[in-house]
Amino acid sequence: MIAPALIVSSLVLLPALAVLAWIDARTYRLPDILTLPLIAAGLAAALWLDRNIWLHLSGAALGYLVFVGIELAYCQLRGRDGLGRGDAKLLAAGGAWCSVAALPLIVLLASVTALCCVFALRLAGQEVSARTLMAFGPFLAFAIALVWIVQIASPGFPLYL
Repeated sequence: MIAPALIVSSLVLLPALAVLAWIDARTYRLPDILTLPLIAAGLAAALWLDRNIWLHLSGAALGYLVFVGIELAYCQLRGRDGLGRGDAKLLAAGGAWCSVAALPLIVLLASVTALCCVFALRLAGQEVSARTLMAFGPFLAFAIALVWIVQIASPGFPLYL
């Protein structure tokens, strides 16, 4: 049985991710008013759930810094924006909620899901090019939610820290 604290935490995280995914899909923006409190809530949940706060704090920091690095490198190489700073903040929230150990899996799941979406759009006859705008936030939100659900449903899961 899942502990009540995990259920309450899930009732904070999952609707917030759904709202952020919806907003990003429509506006290509992940508003700070939602992403920043989600980072803080993830760290608070880690404390409340008696998890190793340092793993969650480092997950938030590393998630943010890695995506900002990718954003800046892409912009330098291509001369245009790729990832946005909101994506970095959302990955920081994922690190805060799921821990530093979950970051590679979150990024992998989000990337594979986004590539599958591109493939499906192309199969449907829609043109998708390097210039096609595509919000990455919905894919990140899906991946964070999936990793969180696996973590709480399977306490022995290796990423449960």
